Amino acid sequence: MPSFPALTRPRSGLFLCSLTACVALLTACSRHEPAPEPVRSVKLVTVGPSALQMQLEYAGEVRARIESRIGFRVAGKIVQRQAELGQRVQAGQLLARLDVSDYALATQAARAQVAAATTQRDLAAADFERFSKLKAQNFISGAELDRREAQLKSAQAQLDQARAQLATQGHQADYTRLLADAAGVVTGIEAEPGQVVAAGTPVVRIARDGPRDAVFFVPEDRVGQLRVGLPVQVRAWSADTLMPGEVREVAASADPVTRTFLVKVAVQAKDVPPLGATVYVTPQWHAAEGLQAIKLPTSSLRQEGGETAVWVYEPGDGGGGGGTVRSQVVQVATADGNEAVIAAGLAPGMQVVASGVHVLTPGQKVTVYKPKFDKTPADKAPAAINNDKAAAPAAVR
Repeated sequence: MPSFPALTRPRSGLFLCSLTACVALLTACSRHEPAPEPVRSVKLVTVGPSALQMQLEYAGEVRARIESRIGFRVAGKIVQRQAELGQRVQAGQLLARLDVSDYALATQAARAQVAAATTQRDLAAADFERFSKLKAQNFISGAELDRREAQLKSAQAQLDQARAQLATQGHQADYTRLLADAAGVVTGIEAEPGQVVAAGTPVVRIARDGPRDAVFFVPEDRVGQLRVGLPVQVRAWSADTLMPGEVREVAASADPVTRTFLVKVAVQAKDVPPLGATVYVTPQWHAAEGLQAIKLPTSSLRQEGGETAVWVYEPGDGGGGGGTVRSQVVQVATADGNEAVIAAGLAPGMQVVASGVHVLTPGQKVTVYKPKFDKTPADKAPAAINNDKAAAPAAVR
């Protein structure tokens, strides 16, 4: 019977292919052991109370204590404006004029009414004098004389009214001239020649000479800390000279747009910066002296599920400076310079990771970072150092 050697080779080849596939499958299914998580070195700070000494500084500007927006007391068309922006004016100086034609005609009409009323009064006076003589001779009754006396009094009252109207019209004509009511500096022009203005419409804004205020705005959470009479320090942006001041006024309601409160400080110095100059106001928080609070560097904080948390270090039992970290949720009250004031969540003596918090996981093994030439034991972390100056008293809860 003939042999078929060609059929033997394909079977052996198929067997080899199957064996190779099985080996590859077994190799793919075998699991490699994961690399051990690296032990990270962390810097720690020891939680402890420290003095609140943060000083808040607000940016403001210098304004005049009294700034008047003056306008004409009558309506009319502006024909001339002498005041210019930045000009220094004196009391009584002419600033602008209205068209006086209509007021001049009204004055002439009032003057004519006075003349007519004077004539009527003189006629009534002559009649009264004549009838008085007739009454003395018993030619008329007393009632007739009383009637003539009443006519005289009525004519006199009409004359007084006409004279008052003439004086009023004279004032109206004078009101067409806008005069400075006090010495100061023109800080704004709000109407131009040719413009028709109503009575009382502001035309010129004048900052009166005299005391100066530093004006600034504070947010809603800080306005309660400012009160009238609180001492402050004012520093000009262009110089480092400190000027004493005192809170003079705190707005009773917030600005409808910015939702901040206006505060005015009386600057008690001879050389006050010019109007509009930028100044920095630092309130003096006497109530904050001696208050204690827990503070941490902002680099130790992280966000976890919408809450603020820190890593708390727990030393290991085996020594060697190693330990683990666990997450601790904290409540931040406010900021004290570059540090955060902690209101709740930590107790004195705890050790908190100060930096590199974004690479740690709960329960991770860590070692305490120890600088060279530092003789401090590895399991003792240095206390947090406070380098700020002051803090608001409301930061402690």
